[in-house]
Formats: sequence, C-alpha cells, structure tokens
Amino acid sequence: MSDFQETLYEGYGQRFHIDKLLHEVHTEHQHLVIFENPRMGRVMALDGVIQTTEADEFVYHEMLAHVPILAHGLARRVLIIGGGDGGILREVARHRDIESITLVEVDGAVVEICREFLPNHSAGTFDDPRLKLVIDDGMHFLAETEERFDVIICDAADPVGPGEALFSESFYQACRRCLNEGGILVAQNGTPFLQLGEVQTTAKRMQGLFADWHFYQAAVPTYIGGAMTFAWGASSAESRKLPLETLMQRYSGSGIVTRYYNPHLHIAAFALPQYVLHAIAKPSND
Repeated sequence: MSDFQETLYEGYGQRFHIDKLLHEVHTEHQHLVIFENPRMGRVMALDGVIQTTEADEFVYHEMLAHVPILAHGLARRVLIIGGGDGGILREVARHRDIESITLVEVDGAVVEICREFLPNHSAGTFDDPRLKLVIDDGMHFLAETEERFDVIICDAADPVGPGEALFSESFYQACRRCLNEGGILVAQNGTPFLQLGEVQTTAKRMQGLFADWHFYQAAVPTYIGGAMTFAWGASSAESRKLPLETLMQRYSGSGIVTRYYNPHLHIAAFALPQYVLHAIAKPSND
C-alpha cells in the first residue's frame, strides 16, 4: 500500500502518499490506520476517512478548545466527547483554572494506539491528575451521568458508524441537560460546502434547545472541502459576542501560547458565508 485514498465523498477526495505504514488494526468498533506522510507527518484514518494529522491538528484542536473556554471565562469542569487521540485534551489541560476534565471515548483502542503512535497529540495529558477517562458510548454516558459541566466539546468523527449518534437530536438534548447555568456546547460539524445538509440538521436541533445557537469556522487543510464548521450552543448571546478587549485579557491571562487561535480570529470565526447563513435561515448581522 503506497497511497491512501480517502472515501468520505463520492467522486471527490484526496490522496496521501504512505511513506511508512505504522499501525493498522480492526478495533472492536472500526478500522484504524496510522501512517507517515512526507508533508503531513503522522496521519490517522478511521474507516477510510482522515481524522487527524500531525501537521495541521493544532488548528482544529485549538479552535474547538479555546473558543468555548475563553468565551465562558469561568469554566472549571469540561467534558470532551470523542477525542481519543488526545488533541482536545492537550489544549483543554493548558487552562490552569480548569479543575476537572472528563473524556468519554467509545473506542479504548484509539486512546492506547494514539498514545503510542501520535504522542504529540496528547503531549502527556492522559496522565493529568484532573482527567477522568471514561471508555463508553458518549450518548450512554450523557444519559446516565448526574454530573454537570461548564463546557462540553464534542470531537466526533463523521456521522456514520460509531459517531452517528453524536449528531442526533437526543444527543444535543442530553448535552443541554448536562450543562451548568451559563454553559457552552461546541461540536465538530463538517465542511458546509460539502456537508450543508448536516449543518442545516444541526441548526434545527440547536434552535429548539439553546437560546443562543450559531456556528463558527476554521480552515483545516486535512478536512477537504473548505472551512470546517463547529456548532455553538449557549444560554445567552453574551458569551458569543464578547468585546475583543475582554477576550484579549482572558487570552493573555491564560498564559497559553497558541499557533492558530487568537482573540481577533475568535471573533472573526463567527462570521459565516452568505450561503451558510441562508441555509440555516439566519441574518448576517446576528
């Protein structure tokens, strides 16, 4: 096998040259492969779909973690659903004020394999004393737990196979139930140019649950099709519409050095293209 051909979209895709195949396994849930690529470094794919690469993972992980945490301002308890590669965990753990991090991953093999073959993703944070690692279905965990969280980050794969339930209406309802007052939910939502239907479906589900719902974007080269959207749900628009000055104070106060995220980009990320706004029936000045 010298090339990896992604299978996410019919008639359109991307090809990665495989310098070296590092690991391939059929876990209890999915087919996992990790290989070396000359440009993107180590690459992981699940069921034929690229999930993360060493070269550009920082864009995705910084935007999913720092946007809700810095917008919240007082987050102490964070729940990560999915994210078994440890990238979101690494970024969340950089916030000193966070007291507890719960990571719920359905496939324990992903955690073990990524700790071995993608160690830079988690950067040792699976040993952080604030972490509670739960190997469970995210939907099942949310339905059973009595815990409440300030920020919930859903780092799901695409809505097929094991990740499908994490895009359902009952999933978003369960997240809403598990949020503290003033809490924020963010979730990976695909590239709208190719997955506009998913964005529309999520918009309908968020609409009935959150007083303030929206999407924000980041361009991650590995996820083909243009900028990727992240769903946003909160109890008021206040946390989404913070002044730049407030975000800059929080960012500098955190002491975190980022490679992609900054407060200007944070604000700009919520400005959406007209075709997306039209699809979700939102005015451009919202």
